Amino acid sequence: MLNAIKLSDRQVSLFRDRGFIVLREAFSRSVSENIREWADEISRFPEEIGKHWVYHETSLIDEKNELINRIENMTPFHKGLSALADSFIPSCEQLLGEEAVLFKDKINFKMPGGDGFKPHQDSQAGWEFYATYFINVMVCLDEATLDNGCLELANRPAGLADTKLVGKEWAPLSEEETASMDFKPYPTKPGDVIYFDSYAPHKSAQNLTEKSRRLYFSTYNRLSEGDHLESYYADKRKNFPPDIEREVDKNYVYRV
Repeated sequence: MLNAIKLSDRQVSLFRDRGFIVLREAFSRSVSENIREWADEISRFPEEIGKHWVYHETSLIDEKNELINRIENMTPFHKGLSALADSFIPSCEQLLGEEAVLFKDKINFKMPGGDGFKPHQDSQAGWEFYATYFINVMVCLDEATLDNGCLELANRPAGLADTKLVGKEWAPLSEEETASMDFKPYPTKPGDVIYFDSYAPHKSAQNLTEKSRRLYFSTYNRLSEGDHLESYYADKRKNFPPDIEREVDKNYVYRV
């Protein structure tokens, strides 16, 4: 079992003030190597209906090359990644001030030729149907740089309550909505961890380098607002299922 991260009072206060905190070397080198191996393992698992979810994308460098874009719904099928998700519950409870429960988990691969993510708040993806507030935990698996598309975050806009969307659901933030936001890149190395909430604006660039930029994310909500992991994935399967479960003649569009 992984040791849980203990946040300081200052870290909790900073998170509540701006919506995110960055922890350098939160995991030792040996633990980081274990986590990276878990990511390698699940990427080698065969894609099967009813198992973990795998999504692909066409390379921006070579359109003949299909890349793994994302793997989701991993905790039921990998003990190590399940333990990793569990290890963040105590620290998320510190931030929430009450019991927390896992909402979802994923690895964004962003391999060489992988696309970026437009500015958005995660609650724009319909999350408020399930609960009012969420905390994401990002673990760096491969070194993430400005060149290969590291996470870029902005403080909450002045006067914005921490439970309010800036933009519309199911659409990235517009240029007008981000005009006053000061996005800053946060390059990370394996073992670094970033906590950010579902209203913290963020984005990342394309990866046109020769190095992969894999980032692990797990998301949590207040247990008092329900355990929604199974219902979330059941709902998502209807509209944006993993590639192996898709109908050949149906168009699926990723929105945010």
